[in-house]
Amino acid sequence: MKSYQRRQQNIVDRIDSEEPLTKWKDWKWQIRHCVRDIDTFETLLNIKFEADEREALEKTLDTFPLSITPYYLSLIEVEDFRNDPIFMQSFPSPKELILSCDDMKDPLSEDHDSPVPGITHRYPDRVLLHVSNVCSMYCRHCTRKRKVGDTDSVPDRDEVQKGLDYIATHSEVRDVLLSGGDPFMLSDDYLDWILTELRSIPHVEVIRIGTRMPVVLPYRVTDQLVDVLKKHHPVWVNTHFNHPREVTFSSKQALRKLADAGIPLGNQTVLLSGVNDCYRILKRLFHKLVANRVRPYYLYQCDLSEGLTHFRTSVGKGIEIMENLVGHTSGFAVPTYVIDAPGGGGKIPVMPNYLISWSTNKVILRNYEGVITSYAEPDSYEAVYCDRKCEGCKLQLKLDDAPESKSVGIAKLLSDYDETLSLVPGDTARLERRDFE
Repeated sequence: MKSYQRRQQNIVDRIDSEEPLTKWKDWKWQIRHCVRDIDTFETLLNIKFEADEREALEKTLDTFPLSITPYYLSLIEVEDFRNDPIFMQSFPSPKELILSCDDMKDPLSEDHDSPVPGITHRYPDRVLLHVSNVCSMYCRHCTRKRKVGDTDSVPDRDEVQKGLDYIATHSEVRDVLLSGGDPFMLSDDYLDWILTELRSIPHVEVIRIGTRMPVVLPYRVTDQLVDVLKKHHPVWVNTHFNHPREVTFSSKQALRKLADAGIPLGNQTVLLSGVNDCYRILKRLFHKLVANRVRPYYLYQCDLSEGLTHFRTSVGKGIEIMENLVGHTSGFAVPTYVIDAPGGGGKIPVMPNYLISWSTNKVILRNYEGVITSYAEPDSYEAVYCDRKCEGCKLQLKLDDAPESKSVGIAKLLSDYDETLSLVPGDTARLERRDFE
């Protein structure tokens, strides 16, 4: 701890020798002194890039800007910084300018699924409300690199209000995710206004906030911020730890404040080549998280955003990691491995195959050890015929105020009330031939 405090003091002294170390935990001071250029980075860490490398780095910054909080910068192991997972997530690489034919500006088609500015409505009962384009740190693997740091398009109150109006007029929306950028970059008062407006909408049951502040600037989690969040329960917070070294004393304090306030915590990890593509690293991270009352929620396959090719692993690597987690540690310490489908298809779970085979009344399963076993299905099971006439259902549907809705997608094919036999893409050559004939 003392060596780390000395490192903090050295960074503070190099920023301004007259600044006391007590400023270190002031989150606004941290924001004001974010590292945004290579000169400052070199000065604070006492390193020097060669001229040709520096030129390549400057070209990278012309496309993808730099921002690192002094706190997160202080976690970099200078002696081996090129292999340091903190460095690789925060400092630009010329590899970001190498675009593959599969790279896209908006791989998740968020802009296409935006009925009004600031809203992404992809799933039936939940929406994403985009409240900020600004982060305290610009992660090099960010899927929204096209937006983050664009201070000319930061959503203003009128734009956020349009999103709130959309939510208020769509009663199917029960879950709202505040995202960005980072919502915790907003002032306490502004965030309180947004949460108050959402809480006034009767059909909004759950509010979620996606933030990386507990990782890159834990001092933002102040008592005042926690008091704001507590007013609007149920509020869930999902954060974004990618490596066990990010779980520091300060980040643990931030997580404790949130958990003690009754806020459920989840974590979304991105699988990154050279950073955490090892089951030992991820298992240690997930163990640290659950020890701090954070539930590993998703393990993401890296998206197809521009500039991320060097971070992407094979899906096979992700499956290998899941094989070394499922059964090998507590179930609540195992996230769901997902691919966020290009084109806006949403998150698709990808798992090892534990169902080996099946017949009329038996399924064959295998466990994490390779044990193969069978499970006998009932010979006389008769599915309850569902015609969506719930008032006559034989099941005890004690669901106060349960909304009735039609099934969509695969659920429609499985339903009994709908006669749809198949889902067919509208632009197949076969259908075009039919139209022609």
